[in-house]
Amino acid sequence: MSDSVKQSIIKLAQAIWSSDDLCFVDTERTQGLREDILRNFLALAMTDDERAQMLGLSHGCRVRESAKIISPQNLTCGENVWIGENVILDASGGLEVGSHTTFGVASLVWTHSSSFSNIMMDNRSGNPWIVRNPTRIGSGCYIGGPSSIYPGVTIGNKVIVLPMSVVTEDVPDNVMVGGSPAKVIRSIDADWMVQYQKKNGLS
Repeated sequence: MSDSVKQSIIKLAQAIWSSDDLCFVDTERTQGLREDILRNFLALAMTDDERAQMLGLSHGCRVRESAKIISPQNLTCGENVWIGENVILDASGGLEVGSHTTFGVASLVWTHSSSFSNIMMDNRSGNPWIVRNPTRIGSGCYIGGPSSIYPGVTIGNKVIVLPMSVVTEDVPDNVMVGGSPAKVIRSIDADWMVQYQKKNGLS
């Protein structure tokens, strides 16, 4: 029974591949996109440290399945960064990430916006209305998912972004932020760290 099902799947795949409905367009844009698509497909069979290595990330970095980095050549990434499932890191406008930072499941980090192209009624590929601004995230940060970080935002070191936050403005060092738009909730100081360790049995 199992062999019969496998053969049926193979035949179906062959039929789809040979069908006239399956069309590929050979342009410079599609060639570049297709390489990314194939890399992402093959990455599904990799472990999280193998994915990070394929993407050229630093020592100790891990990338979970279905995470995506747009324009990875424009990403500067520190060591021991963890990128969760379904995270999208848009580095097209330049993205810097410090060491020991985590991106929780389904977090979104943006360095470009195409909203003006919609308003201008010019939502075609390569339109001149796309705005790109570099985004910077410091070391020792925890970005709770699913949160969204807007283009051009700088997040300092040792920052906790609570889940489901939308960060639209710069964030200083050593704070916890949350909400939409995200606001500073409290400082992360030595007293808070001691209390957190005691509360969670870490001391």
